[in-house]
Amino acid sequence: MSAVPRPGTEGPFEVPTRWLPATGAYAELDEDAFIDGALILSIGGAQQSHVDVTHPERVFYEYLQRIAHVIDLIEPVGAPLRVLHLGAGALTLVRYVQATRPGSLQTAVDVDAELLDFVLDAMPLAEGTACEVMIGDAADVVLEQADGAFDVVVLDIFAGADAPAHLTSPDFAAHLLRICTEDGVVLVNVGDDPPLDFARAQSRQLSSLTPTTVVLTEAAMVDGGQAGNVVIAARQSAWPAAWTTALLAAGPHPAAVLVGPERAAFEGTATR
Repeated sequence: MSAVPRPGTEGPFEVPTRWLPATGAYAELDEDAFIDGALILSIGGAQQSHVDVTHPERVFYEYLQRIAHVIDLIEPVGAPLRVLHLGAGALTLVRYVQATRPGSLQTAVDVDAELLDFVLDAMPLAEGTACEVMIGDAADVVLEQADGAFDVVVLDIFAGADAPAHLTSPDFAAHLLRICTEDGVVLVNVGDDPPLDFARAQSRQLSSLTPTTVVLTEAAMVDGGQAGNVVIAARQSAWPAAWTTALLAAGPHPAAVLVGPERAAFEGTATR
């Protein structure tokens, strides 16, 4: 199937669908009824990814905005980065990095070959995008990478405590940190339900492995009474105070950026 007409262009929009044997569900791309030029990827009827095809520098989902805002801070504006995406989805962040940092060298990994083929067939990456697409288990790919191979490592696979056990282990987390440069950032997205036990555990685990861990989320989620996404940022270097200020200002609002004692309180490791 060739690329579908982009929303906002002439001609009827044909909704592409694809059966995903590995998932046992249909993937579908629909127009966003509210954002011209955007498409929504759904799998089994549940929305998974959002791509602003016309303006890939615009990210819709709030947790991806938080990740994108951290990526914006790592190097000077526009400087290319080496980025590893574990869990590819509709390649929203790959498109964002290319749009904001042309010349970046990226790698996207997913276990579902049929899904990636469907996404790239319907929504090809922009011309000039240097992204190696790999099909396989995230752990296997990570083990093969050299120390300090990436400036940014994004793990976007977890959906609560039913995440694959080998991807939630301390050993895997240590390898994520190993393949990231000292001044780079590992960004782990955790979707969780109240009381956010899994997200807290993942944050504690990363905090035990590296001197710098920061939690990014919606302010209303900090007390654990609301379901949603928690982004954990981990790095070997110190966390600049200016980053906290910038991320709080960038939103999405109301934003929480938990550093030091606030992060420890979220993890349940604060001392009295």
